[in-house]
Amino acid sequence: MRALTTGCVLLGLFATPAASQVPAPLADMVRRVFATNEFGARQRFGPVQWTEGGAAYLTVETSKETPGGLDIVRYLTATGTRTVFVSAADLTPSGQKAPLGVEEYTVSADGRQVLIFTNSERVWRQNTRGDYWLLDRTARTLKKLGGPDAPPSTLMYAKLAPTGDRVGYVRQGEIYVEQLADGAITRLTSGADSLHVNGMTDWVYEEEFGLRDAFRWSPDGARIAYWHFDMTGVGTFKLINTTDSIYPIVTPIQYPKVGTANSAVTVGVVAASGGRTTWIDVPDDPRENYIPRMEWAGPNDVAIQRINRLQNTNRLVLGDAATGRATVALTERDDAWLDVVDDLTWLSHGKEFLWLSERDGWRHVYRVSRDGAKVALVTAGAFDVVSVESVDEAQGQVYFIASPDNATQRYLYRARLDGKGAPERLSPATQPGTHRYDISPDAKWAFHTWSSANTLPTTDLVGLPKHATIRMMIDDTLRRAAVQAVLPTHPVEFFKVDIGDDVVLDGWMMKPQNFDSTRQYPILVYVYGEPAGQTVADQWGGASTIWYQAIANQGYVVVSIDNRGTPAPRGRAWRKSVYQQIGILSSRDQAEAVRALTRTRAYLDQNRVGIWGWSGGGSSTLQAMFRYPDVYQVGMSVASVPDQLLYDTIYQERYMGVPGPNAEAYRKASPINQAEGLKGRLLIVHGSGDDNVHYQGSERLVNRLVQLGKSFDFMAYPNRSHCICEGPGTTAHIYSLLTRYLVEHLPAGGRPRVTP
Repeated sequence: MRALTTGCVLLGLFATPAASQVPAPLADMVRRVFATNEFGARQRFGPVQWTEGGAAYLTVETSKETPGGLDIVRYLTATGTRTVFVSAADLTPSGQKAPLGVEEYTVSADGRQVLIFTNSERVWRQNTRGDYWLLDRTARTLKKLGGPDAPPSTLMYAKLAPTGDRVGYVRQGEIYVEQLADGAITRLTSGADSLHVNGMTDWVYEEEFGLRDAFRWSPDGARIAYWHFDMTGVGTFKLINTTDSIYPIVTPIQYPKVGTANSAVTVGVVAASGGRTTWIDVPDDPRENYIPRMEWAGPNDVAIQRINRLQNTNRLVLGDAATGRATVALTERDDAWLDVVDDLTWLSHGKEFLWLSERDGWRHVYRVSRDGAKVALVTAGAFDVVSVESVDEAQGQVYFIASPDNATQRYLYRARLDGKGAPERLSPATQPGTHRYDISPDAKWAFHTWSSANTLPTTDLVGLPKHATIRMMIDDTLRRAAVQAVLPTHPVEFFKVDIGDDVVLDGWMMKPQNFDSTRQYPILVYVYGEPAGQTVADQWGGASTIWYQAIANQGYVVVSIDNRGTPAPRGRAWRKSVYQQIGILSSRDQAEAVRALTRTRAYLDQNRVGIWGWSGGGSSTLQAMFRYPDVYQVGMSVASVPDQLLYDTIYQERYMGVPGPNAEAYRKASPINQAEGLKGRLLIVHGSGDDNVHYQGSERLVNRLVQLGKSFDFMAYPNRSHCICEGPGTTAHIYSLLTRYLVEHLPAGGRPRVTP
């Protein structure tokens, strides 16, 4: 579809004759991939939980006795002996015919109490509000929590106390504790309203720190530590829903945009029986510093990560739960930014802890004394620890994910906690690709999932440390057969491209099934390009893999490249080279990579190059089209951030600094300020109900392009969020749109080579 006027808005793309230009086999494949479950998993696995220290595990299976129900089943790890732990019949409330759905479940330490989460509703990205039911396996009673008058789907983050006699949960911004014996409910906090909440977080903490559940039971079950959010003064962004009523429905969100006020966040401790809260005296202004993590460090102290607004200093603070007195145990600094440490593990009965740091240029595990006076390196070497998977203190071992030789892959290693000797790789050499693990508490077993770019995932139970396969957990034969029937025999190819100045980038490539190296093919680049994601990963890509191969088979070469700044395990300097240059350095790397590829691979047509991406990738697409119009002829930008000043404080300031002293950096880095460079065909797509990356940005970009007299195409999805996935047919529609736009504006097929 061509824009008939400058800035033409396309709201009826599939009513146009242009839709017929998509070859029927490709259009059918898009429908099969995104509108059916033809290529999805056929076999359910999980949610799985280790129990009895690893001697057994629990999982959820379709009930054979109760139609439409789910059983929680117990397996002995060593033998696979199966017993029904909780039957679907046990989960059928009195007076009801249908059993409860099991979305999540928790079992008390003694195995008697089972907490069931069901009937959930979506709150922003996740389904975090729902109903909680408690099954007493001994008394065979099933009870809904919250009291007899609790409205449906209103409880959040319910957790059994370590003592197993109480449950804590959040309702409407307050924390409650319910006694299991008599159902007595005690409210522990007060003062919640639209701007003040306890035990839950504001929007930006949920999105950027992954923090939703904001209270923690003490190890002895006597107290609860919790976050309190005061959102007074945080700017309100209003989402406007014009499709579900004859008058617009307005949803206000406290959303701190770059440079504006954050919530004031504090941590308090309260007795589980109720009473006065003791506030931890965490240093410095609660609006200009963050508390992204807080856990108990023994029965009397809470360990708090205190990160400043610039996010270049992280202090581990120990707070006395009785007095509120706080002491700084460790301070971590970086010239660019610091990531939150999710791998803090206490050792030696609380005298030491494990900590991840990039202080020597690589992300490594360190062993630190409780007062921070002694810091010892555990995982030495010129490689990055991606994540800590398990700590076996009894055997003196730490298990972690790393890939020293190939940044596109992931493997399990272990190292001695005393730092002696070289780390040992445990993942099999015969399985190159990406390995994921769920390790048992005793570190003797693990659920192991392996895939590669050309291999669908398999999940098995392995014994550690030998990595011996005990049994297959998923044998998804039907899915494997369906996928193999549509994928070609030649694999996804990984490559390296030298862009000069000693910079070598990783990439992958898909070619047409009838590829002819004597001809030239158009290129479609899939990009993300920001510090939050890596696209060049040797792992199964699911529906995207099938879609890309279907596009390739029409006569395209599909590629993806990881520029500097993406979170690949290639060292601190690689990741943080983009500080205050988000979109600038990355787009340069991407463009130079395309130039190098077309220069060195004669089958790539430098005059037919397209690029597309979503979210940060949508922003990278705009950067490419505006800054390098000589390289890219077609771009498809979905849910982008055209102006970095419109995004949230935590994400954007982490990588760009605060805008006051860095106003010029923000101006240079925002694609909207480079829009005059547009020459090729550009499709802009956004959901008008996007609470994350606001539709506002795309509207401002439209205004800018209209002002500049630029032609472009624009598709709005009414009331859809950042995933643009709500409503029947939406996912298939947007991928059909992208496919059609590509085929129409970037002609497919190999052409005779043009001799210079």
